[in-house]
Amino acid sequence: MTELIYIIGHKNPDTDSICASIAYAELKNRLGISAVPVRIGQLNRETEFVLGYFKVDIPVYLGSVKTQVSDLDIDEISPVSADISIKAAWSIMQKNNVKVLPVTCENGRLLGIITLSDITECYMNALENNILSAGNTPLQNIIDTLKARLITGSDDDFASSGKVVIAAMEPDSLDPFIDKGDIVFVGNRKDAQVKAVEIGASLIILTCGAKMDSDVLEMTKRGKSIVMETSYDTFTAARLINQSIPIGLIMTQKNMVFFQINDYIDSIKESMLKTRYRSYPVVDDNGYIKGFISRYHLISKKRKKVVLLDHNEKSQTINGIEQAEILEIVDHHRLGDIQTGYPVYFRNELVGSTSTLIATMYFENGIKPPKKIAGILCAAILSDTIKFKSPTNTYADIAMASKLAKIAEIELDEFAAQMFRAGSALDGMSPREILGNDFKDYVINNNKIGIGQIISIDPQNFQELETSLLEYMNDHLVGNGYRLLLLMVTDVVNEGSYILYAGDNGELISKAFGVESHESSVYLNGVVSRKKQVVPLLANVIPF
Repeated sequence: MTELIYIIGHKNPDTDSICASIAYAELKNRLGISAVPVRIGQLNRETEFVLGYFKVDIPVYLGSVKTQVSDLDIDEISPVSADISIKAAWSIMQKNNVKVLPVTCENGRLLGIITLSDITECYMNALENNILSAGNTPLQNIIDTLKARLITGSDDDFASSGKVVIAAMEPDSLDPFIDKGDIVFVGNRKDAQVKAVEIGASLIILTCGAKMDSDVLEMTKRGKSIVMETSYDTFTAARLINQSIPIGLIMTQKNMVFFQINDYIDSIKESMLKTRYRSYPVVDDNGYIKGFISRYHLISKKRKKVVLLDHNEKSQTINGIEQAEILEIVDHHRLGDIQTGYPVYFRNELVGSTSTLIATMYFENGIKPPKKIAGILCAAILSDTIKFKSPTNTYADIAMASKLAKIAEIELDEFAAQMFRAGSALDGMSPREILGNDFKDYVINNNKIGIGQIISIDPQNFQELETSLLEYMNDHLVGNGYRLLLLMVTDVVNEGSYILYAGDNGELISKAFGVESHESSVYLNGVVSRKKQVVPLLANVIPF
């Protein structure tokens, strides 16, 4: 399976940007390449209509392509439960050549981690502290650790509340050393065994393969002492028993440093530098363990793979593009400032719509677009060329739209009218939504310029909103460092645009378009293309 490729249009996406992304991702998948379309802004009403009409899912939103923890080849380590013994944990570490294990609850959520240093520290502390009794150690852990055989008793009868004692002296001398509830190691001396039972030992461990006579066993049943036997010698058994402590007692739990699978690498570097741990657990949004990362993972990080459609300017692309690997750019605009460190597939042609190029690539590969894909591509061409009235329109756009319309089983004029009507509806739209409906940033002679465009069947509606729109545009200009802001309200019937502008007293607008402008607005007859009729003319008059 190839790595996932994100197909990305520009910010404040228009119909062409979204539909081209969806269609190109579909083509990639048909060619055996794993790809997914994403959007980096909200859909406008026209695009919502198109996707709804052809029953196509809206692409998921992607806010950034910065490298995340999920992009790393993290170490996947199977979790363990908190009640397994230290010895079992050690054995798992040795078998899998790891130095840390995640500890989870029954449903898989992370409780803590156990490391080699935790085990070492515990083993050293056991020499001074009775941590076996403090750990509420399960009887089965002791059986497994000592490779013992249970003779009598059960977990229900066991409570590891006492200390560990070796009965290595005469029975009459044991009283000061053994208390009720203790764990006692004893060999094949029957008198010592009896003494341990009489005192009330909770667990009697017979070492060196020693046995217990039946009469003494009867005593243990009455006194509720548990008996097990092991082939280990007394010294070895006494040394091993502390390894039966459950790891839940010694695992790192408080102040544990862990990361979320969707954290950005930039944000976790500082935590790594401050803490200096060997490795860090990674969890998902629900707290389930996903693996571990270390500093060396940051060296070998993988970049997200992206294809840029309908733009090639940094101001219009997704956040974090400098950390991504750009594989392709397919566009029909002027050359921008996107830079790559290596050659990429770049396709930029003089057509009115990126969707014309994407449709062409389908047929170049001998693939007929599915009906709904043909539909959205046709809609995008109609939208970007303003139903072939834009000066950016070419014969290739007209021919391809007609070809796609037959596949999609739509009539061009009828569908275009429905689409433009849906896109020009302003009910409930705020000035921010109107300006951002199809908005692009440009850098012209080191000046930041913003141009929004909205298609309208009845531009008179905008004149009623002119005051509120200009107030918002002036506030947006000051707050975001723009030299000039324009809103094109394009009349598809009369083939012209009503222009609102902020940041200019009319001098630049007059010079660029050769007209007398009012204080904040002007009507430009025959101007319908931002790309070909507005941006180039502004570039000629805006000073450095």
